[in-house]
Amino acid sequence: MAAKVAKVGIKRQKDWLYFLDRRGNVARVRRAEGGGKARKGTRQTVAKVGVEKEEGYLYFIDRDGDVSRAKMVRRGRKPTRRRKTATRKPARRKPAARRPARRSARRR
Repeated sequence: MAAKVAKVGIKRQKDWLYFLDRRGNVARVRRAEGGGKARKGTRQTVAKVGVEKEEGYLYFIDRDGDVSRAKMVRRGRKPTRRRKTATRKPARRKPAARRPARRSARRR
């Protein structure tokens, strides 16, 4: 569940991507068209909010144009239980039994 951090009320425009920058301000940048890269120098600060970010939360701009945050879900592999291994010499393999060589039948 998300909680509102700051009420900003941004009206979104088409072809712009809105996000929170390092300083906690709402910024926007042009979306890349056709899978290409976005143009350089198009980033604009929309609203100076100055949100202090806490670790473990994801900050985003919600439908109302306000800054919200949600707790990050960190899923991954569960830690495996390690077996205790005794320190001993590895078992030696027995040499493979030799098979007699095949003799091909001669054609006359």
